[in-house]
Amino acid sequence: MSAATLFEKIWATHQVSGFPGDRAALVIDRMTLHELSGGYALRDMRQAGETPRLQSYQIFAVADHAMSTAPDRGLHDSVSPRGGEMIASLEQSCAAFGYRYARPDEEAHGIVHVAGPEQGFILPGTTHVCGDSHTCTVGAFGALAFAVGASEVSTVLRHAALIVQRPKSLRIVLNGKLGPQVFSKDVALRILADHGVSLALGYVIEFAGPLVRALSMEARMTLCNMAAEMGTRYALIAPDETTFNYLRRTVPASLATIEDAVIRWRKLETDEGAVFDREISVDVEDLPPQVTWGTTPRHAVAVDGVVPDPRASGDAAMRKLAQRSLDYMRLTPGEPIASIPIDAAFIGSCTNARLTDLRAAAAILKGRKVARGVRAMCTPGSMKVRADAEAEGLDLVFKEAGFAWRKSGCSNCAGREGPIWENLRVISSTNRNFENRQGPGTRTHLASPATVAASAVTGRITDPRTLLAGGF
Repeated sequence: MSAATLFEKIWATHQVSGFPGDRAALVIDRMTLHELSGGYALRDMRQAGETPRLQSYQIFAVADHAMSTAPDRGLHDSVSPRGGEMIASLEQSCAAFGYRYARPDEEAHGIVHVAGPEQGFILPGTTHVCGDSHTCTVGAFGALAFAVGASEVSTVLRHAALIVQRPKSLRIVLNGKLGPQVFSKDVALRILADHGVSLALGYVIEFAGPLVRALSMEARMTLCNMAAEMGTRYALIAPDETTFNYLRRTVPASLATIEDAVIRWRKLETDEGAVFDREISVDVEDLPPQVTWGTTPRHAVAVDGVVPDPRASGDAAMRKLAQRSLDYMRLTPGEPIASIPIDAAFIGSCTNARLTDLRAAAAILKGRKVARGVRAMCTPGSMKVRADAEAEGLDLVFKEAGFAWRKSGCSNCAGREGPIWENLRVISSTNRNFENRQGPGTRTHLASPATVAASAVTGRITDPRTLLAGGF
């Protein structure tokens, strides 16, 4: 048998038939549902008298996109007029079909890509889909996880399979060690700055190399999450002892059963000599913290750098985009990044709202206060993250510093929870900084939670290394 990549191994064990144009029908093992697409898909099946083919163990559902993050929220409290209806529809349909639904008052509730792994729902070697563009987040477990549209959600529910275009393969090898206060978010932003948002268009990414092996599961999920900004639906990391130890803590099965599975999971790696369609290497040894200056995730520079000059962009289209970004962001070429004042700071989202992210931010915030006039907010990625953070006293650190301490949900990543940051400059631990992404006129700078925290206390974009030595 010829050497195979991790992707090829998973694809081969799930393909049931092929079609012209390098398409294939894949068996789908598991699916997470949220209210924007899942509730309606299940409702339509109920009304048609249909029974989904996916079994109860194959579905995990949670309302996150339209869910309010207010500390006193109710079970159906939404950020939009129709949101409450969608949330209720998802809950009712899951009850009707016997699917697990994490209510907003349960620890299991959270942003779908945070809560799913915490509940042991994501397993190596499986195929996994969700109606959300950042489903590739959980490819960090060695699962072929990818986003699907609303109609495809219905198809998977009905058939437990989907016809998919086979992607090409791209291996990104990460070498070196991260310095103090430098994180996987910074690595992803550097890759985007160097290679652009179309780097992986039509490809499945496999992240590999010494740095990947040194990352925690949480950091790996952040890296795979940001792969969506590189143009791909798919990101993979081969499972290893870090993965297995995480799963030993989260998968609801006996230890003996888990150990049997680990024996199988160890084979989920790219064989020596396997061929990728493309490979790139990235050295992170001297990488400083990164922050975006423009309106695409590729507009990233070192936090101790300067706003670039559009005239330095490669072609006319990029120069035009850079100038439009500067105009929208109200920045001047050559302006030191560290001199840019902020109005708001946000820590949350499926990218950077796990417990390790909150610890990194709290290490900066402890004993400090948010700068006068800065609005600061933290929405933990799940209710479990929130409870664990409170058990460690991290909530007190955030509150004493001046951060609003809210509940889990996606809404503030996309500016859905009212005009909180309208026309403000916000530094954010999220993954997208498009025009108006976090609200009308909001100017978003992407960064790691540590950089967000450091900026919150100084009132301007700030290198976290200047406030705290050491990182993880």
